[in-house]
Amino acid sequence: QIMIPAVDEEQQKHIEAVKDLILSEVNVKELQFVEGQGILVKKVKCNFRTMGKKFGKLMKAIAAEMSALDQDEISQLETEGSITLDIEGEQVVVDLSDVEIVSEDIPGWLVSNEGNLTVALDVEITEELRQEGMARELINRIQNIRKDSGFEITDRIIVTLAPNENTDKAVESFGEYIASQVLADKIIISDNDGQEVDFDNFLLNIKVEKV
Repeated sequence: QIMIPAVDEEQQKHIEAVKDLILSEVNVKELQFVEGQGILVKKVKCNFRTMGKKFGKLMKAIAAEMSALDQDEISQLETEGSITLDIEGEQVVVDLSDVEIVSEDIPGWLVSNEGNLTVALDVEITEELRQEGMARELINRIQNIRKDSGFEITDRIIVTLAPNENTDKAVESFGEYIASQVLADKIIISDNDGQEVDFDNFLLNIKVEKV
């Protein structure tokens, strides 16, 4: 899952226009927009090299003010592109390009920023997601065996998988989906003399027969 706190309606509209492409490219099931910035804790980092030239002796005081901005003020800076500060009696305008806005990681999420766009990626793998991933691996391996065996695209098959706790659970939860993708009338869990297939951390015998 990807979570995005859109800074305004225009940004959300642009993202929604390519939502399906994003999900496909990064292999994520859901993209969710969230209201406001409440889920994230953001901080402002000043670019001392460029801001020092721009603000001179006021730089130190500006940096202190910028580091003390609250979440609403940071959101305002992102949305409006600048923020005005009262520094030693002077009105100082700090542009978004003068600073870097970074987000602290949320437990279980990976957070990244680019300009005024923030993306949080759920990196926790649930048991269901693990089984679904294994189901997709099985589909890939079975399709390769179909191809190597010279079967026609429309040929129906029977698949026999050697017993293995990793794949057994995937078949139990996603058996119908696997069967529909590989055109299998049956998926049988049983010892067999089929092809030995290498998964990341185990080997599995898979036998594919034409009906």
